[in-house]
Parts: sequence; structure tokens; C-alpha cells
Amino acid sequence: MSVHKQNEQLVEAIQGKAIAETISCAAVFTIVDELKIEPIEAGRTLDLMDIAIIKCQLGLFGFSPEKKIVKAAGSVSEEMNREISARLKDGRLSCADAWEIAKKLKAPKMDVSAACEKLGIKIKPCQLGAF
Repeated sequence: MSVHKQNEQLVEAIQGKAIAETISCAAVFTIVDELKIEPIEAGRTLDLMDIAIIKCQLGLFGFSPEKKIVKAAGSVSEEMNREISARLKDGRLSCADAWEIAKKLKAPKMDVSAACEKLGIKIKPCQLGAF
């Protein structure tokens, strides 16, 4: 598939799921999976189309009215702490690593971000380039 054709498909897919110049993180990842592209490519295209990502699956941005909905966990299991600590780069956990931890531990993605909030760890960078 040519880059031009793929880009055209990406734009059409985004237009099909975007509402009022916004699109949810989950909808973007559905497109990423369907088109078998890298998330950052979708993020760049969203920027070019001036479409905002909402409802981050880690609860970090895109929620109204409070923007961020993740709250610090009451406690963090040893296993979760170990997984997070093992993947830190420059004191931060990437969004992709947060998702991998959730998958490995069979936990909701928000549990990983809540653990990071409790531990004072920033999740960055975003797979879509939003942060």
C-alpha cells in the first residue's frame, strides 16, 4: 500500500469517528489496529487535521470538566510497583509501557496510571504524541 493511499485511508477513518473536531483515544487505537499503523502516525495526522484527542485510556487528559480523571491509588501492589519500576526511563513510564503492564498483570489501564499517581511517577510519552 502506498503512503499516499494509507494516509488517505487514515484521514477517512478519522473523519468517520471524529465528533465535533474531537476523537477518543480508544477510537484512534481502533483505527491504528484496523490500518496496522503506528500510533504516532495517527497522532501526527490528528494534529494536521486539528482534531483533539479526548478520553485518554489512562485517564490523564481529555475529560470534561476536570480534564484528568485518574486518582492516586490507595496502595500499590508489590507486583505493580516492580513492573513500573523496571520500565522507568528518566524517572518516567511511557504510555506504551503502562499498557504493557496492564496487559501483563491483567489489570485495567487506569489501575496502572493510578499506581503511578500514588508513586509520583509521570507517564510520558504518549503513544499518539499528545504529551
